Amino acid sequence: MKIYKYLTLKKIGILFLAISLFTSCSDDSDTVSEITTTETETDVDDNDSNNTDTSVSEIGENHEEDTDYIWDSSNVVYITLNGSSITVDGEGATVSNTTVTIDSAGNYEITGTLNDGQIIVDTDDDATVRLILNEIDVTSSSSAPINIASSKKTIVILSENTTNILTDASNYVYENDEDEPNAALFSDDALTIYGEGTLIVNANYNDGIASKDGLIIAGGIININAVDDGIRGKDYLIIKNSDITVNAEGDGLIADNDEDTNNGWIIIESGEFNITADGDGIVAESNVEITYGDFTIETGGGSSGYLSSSDSAKGIKASIDILIEDGIFDINSSDDNIHASYGITINSGTFNLASGDDSIHTDDTIEINGGEINITNAVEGIESPNITINNGNFDINTSDDALNAAGNTNNFLYINGGYIVINCSGDGLDSNGNLTITAGTVILNGPTAQNNSPLDCDGTLSLDGGFLVATGYASNMDEAGNNSSDQYSVLVKLSSTQSAGNLFHIEDSSGNNILTFEPEKNYKSIVFSTPELSTGSYKIYLGGSSTGTETDGVYQNGTYSSGTLYKSFTISSKSTTVN
Repeated sequence: MKIYKYLTLKKIGILFLAISLFTSCSDDSDTVSEITTTETETDVDDNDSNNTDTSVSEIGENHEEDTDYIWDSSNVVYITLNGSSITVDGEGATVSNTTVTIDSAGNYEITGTLNDGQIIVDTDDDATVRLILNEIDVTSSSSAPINIASSKKTIVILSENTTNILTDASNYVYENDEDEPNAALFSDDALTIYGEGTLIVNANYNDGIASKDGLIIAGGIININAVDDGIRGKDYLIIKNSDITVNAEGDGLIADNDEDTNNGWIIIESGEFNITADGDGIVAESNVEITYGDFTIETGGGSSGYLSSSDSAKGIKASIDILIEDGIFDINSSDDNIHASYGITINSGTFNLASGDDSIHTDDTIEINGGEINITNAVEGIESPNITINNGNFDINTSDDALNAAGNTNNFLYINGGYIVINCSGDGLDSNGNLTITAGTVILNGPTAQNNSPLDCDGTLSLDGGFLVATGYASNMDEAGNNSSDQYSVLVKLSSTQSAGNLFHIEDSSGNNILTFEPEKNYKSIVFSTPELSTGSYKIYLGGSSTGTETDGVYQNGTYSSGTLYKSFTISSKSTTVN
């Protein structure tokens, strides 16, 4: 008997994100003779969503052009900041005291220090304004250091090997009833930031960087300290090839246009992200799509932080869907780690998650097709009305349920592959509807009290393939698969509690090892299912030792000896209970 960790992953290439990301999974499974992770091919539904018909390729398509990253360096206006004065060499910008206003499209290289002043872009030209930041340090005591009040498109370029600093006022002075700008780097229109330099933003009034239109960050090192949100692209926020650090008293990264589901997107193609936020780490009013990235996110003070009922401090949050293709995610949040109102699809990635609530949660559907998901602590691990796991490695530790298909109607929990290790105080696998296992490995150290069970199914519990061992406490709720299952299963209710570490062993009539398991917790019941079970006679032993190789409590190969015979039993139907 061999246990294989997750070795292969079917990469599902997605060129377009249709918000209906989830498909029902086939109940077909191959017969297996080993404890193994079986890869199940899953097609991603490319039907249109009920919520939006926008594809990823359309987001920002009128914003970004190849020519954005090419310009004539011989045609540049030079703006020099001299502490308490400004000089301009060229046409297109005017100076009033310590404010420079750019009123024409063109390329503007800015250098120097401005002790108390402002850079304003205000033009009706159809062409692009480029602000080339070359070692600037701008402070304003009354407003935003850079205010792009009007421009069809502005591109901020961070010159190579430069550090550029923007520091705004703690209180802004507005004319009449205006409320803009409201960020240290503010744009009323489309904004792009890129380059090979560094931008440091100290936002003392509100947001760090904000665009009322779309915001693309295509490179550079960006460090933000903000009393509200870190980076805001109202219509959309697209990030690639960037190193971003955000410390925010509000949200970290946000797209918050709630008037149109074709807006309010966050798309991350690549980059390194360190986000500390009192609110949500990454939050989109519509959808979040992540192709790849290295993310360290802490929200609400982490999993042990205090969260009031009115606050939101989720790691990654979307009001519609979340798609994660790949990446490295270290998320520690007082609220859910990953949360969507409709669907979450995870195709690959490495996840280290700690939550003061649920780790992965939706109000509709979760589909996981691969990845390494380590939930170190959470109230509930993965919760959604509909959960499908097709592949991946999971290590789930929860104070309540581990996998919970609950809410709405027609709930289901499907496990079609993967390697899943669970340590929970609540139910292990819980479905308010059907629960089906067709393939994969589930090793479950379940509850030690009778108000919960390792398997809790309100509908049909079908064990059709794979390997399952789950401990509980002999609750009346404990159950094995039903007699219509494709695979045999056994529920053993012991007469006395066994201590953690005390071996549980089953062998067939020929003395062949069927199961040798070392639970991590005290136990009084065990549910077991494997392709190696069939009709016939078996013996149960308690205690003893094994010379085999132990992985997550399951011993392979080797010799079992010195145990105490507990009971003999016979399997004659698909589901057997031993009392």
